[in-house]
Amino acid sequence: MSENTTHFGYKTVAESQKAQKVAEVFHSVAQKYDVMNDLMSAGLHRLWKTFTIAQSGVREGHRVLDIAGGTGDLSLAFLKRVGKSGQVWLTDINSSMLTVGRDRLLDKGYLNPAVQCDGEKLPFPSNYFDCVTVAFGLRNMTHKDVALAEMQRVLKPGGRLLVLEFSKVAKPLAPLYDLYSFKLLPKMGELVAGDAASYQYLAESIRMHPGQEELAQLMRDVGFKVDYFNLTAGVVALHKGFKL
Repeated sequence: MSENTTHFGYKTVAESQKAQKVAEVFHSVAQKYDVMNDLMSAGLHRLWKTFTIAQSGVREGHRVLDIAGGTGDLSLAFLKRVGKSGQVWLTDINSSMLTVGRDRLLDKGYLNPAVQCDGEKLPFPSNYFDCVTVAFGLRNMTHKDVALAEMQRVLKPGGRLLVLEFSKVAKPLAPLYDLYSFKLLPKMGELVAGDAASYQYLAESIRMHPGQEELAQLMRDVGFKVDYFNLTAGVVALHKGFKL
């Protein structure tokens, strides 16, 4: 039997190959990831993440799981909220990204756990976390339904899942957004990170990711009650899932 296939940007690849191809992208861009985020979004990613934190309901003593946490932006903000009695677990499937995030948190004086793991196979007990977040990571996962089910499993009843991700931009802005994504973004990646191909993949992966209502339905299918917010005319959406 032939192996199942999936998308890697606009390319079709074997499912077994996708994780390695995504890993190569993030190994390549890890050291310039934060700089590129600021440039690509004109700093807006900081506002999107601040809004996400505000919607989390996280307070002192809570346990938080930051999936695909990369360079640690959300983990750092959550650590300030949970206090000494809480926990924040920084996780990423990519060792280069995780190393950057771990070192950043250590430089800030935090000794919280940093774990390399697959979002589709979380090594945590059921009903453990008060909040789970995944920012700009879900679209890179091969089986999004499996990952979302895992996130639902590890949340406590009443806990919140926050999915911050690129989404479907408002139609009037689509032509300009496409021009930026496919012409300017790869060139920026080449000049700053020395890697045009990874940022071409970024633009393509955004187009292949489920839209706002499609993602909301995926979350409902695994047991969440869902609200979502369009940010910056739908360039990004925050999906908030409640475990019943």
